[in-house]
Amino acid sequence: MITRLLRNAEIAVTETRVDAPVPRPSGEMGLQDAYVVSLKLNDYPNCEIWEHGNAVKADIRAGATYLYDMKKDPRFIINKPFHSLHFYLPRFALDGIAEQSGAPRVGDLPSQLGVGHDDQVMRHIGGTLLQALRRPTETNQLFIDYIMLAFTTHAAQAFGGLRWRARVPRSGLAPWQVQRACERLDSDLGGMLPLQLIAAEFGLSVSHFSRAFRISTGLPPHQWLLRRRVEAAKQLMTARDLSLSEIAISAGFANQSHLTKVFSAQVGASPAAWRREVQGTEDSES
Repeated sequence: MITRLLRNAEIAVTETRVDAPVPRPSGEMGLQDAYVVSLKLNDYPNCEIWEHGNAVKADIRAGATYLYDMKKDPRFIINKPFHSLHFYLPRFALDGIAEQSGAPRVGDLPSQLGVGHDDQVMRHIGGTLLQALRRPTETNQLFIDYIMLAFTTHAAQAFGGLRWRARVPRSGLAPWQVQRACERLDSDLGGMLPLQLIAAEFGLSVSHFSRAFRISTGLPPHQWLLRRRVEAAKQLMTARDLSLSEIAISAGFANQSHLTKVFSAQVGASPAAWRREVQGTEDSES
């Protein structure tokens, strides 16, 4: 999954899993001014890691986060099954977060070979993205933008020592801004409109807009959109004789299964059961 939120820097997350590896060195990552923030999903004992030709051996722990500086050409020997989430975080994105926060430029992240970080926030972000990677048709750009912004902000704060200096919005958006933002989200129930474009309409950074929108509506943009999709589905179920699969697509869901999962979680009943109840009530009243 890829987003371009901060100075148009490309931030990405990739799930990498090998269950039956052929023993060999890993390939080159490419010398870049960027980091790989890796959340390990299984244990990898006695891992041999190389950096600038220097090797260390370490027991990699499932659930821990490890940082790799791509300028140092990190590599490792693949000789056991491994499963990881790799976040690609360019220096340009870290500079963008610092700029938005009014803070000094973030220094080098602590990329010490074999040393992991016990980071509960990274595990939460990773678990959320892992589910999204496994259900790509149910995942929209608005969700990816929001979660990857949260990752970048957390990485800058937890590993880079970033401290916000810019005024954090407390009063939310102006009423006209809330109305306009909701109209923009409502016009694209599929959620393909990048968060950056919406924020730019108000001359705000993505992080400022996301915080202010949540204060004003009580929900982050992608959650607000899910609620609006459910409302649209309800309207279609009461006003038109459509199949649930047709309603799902019209309301911005990936398919009927996606509609059922989100609808049931928010309403407490499946779409079919909800429609039967509403139609039964209407029939008894008429």
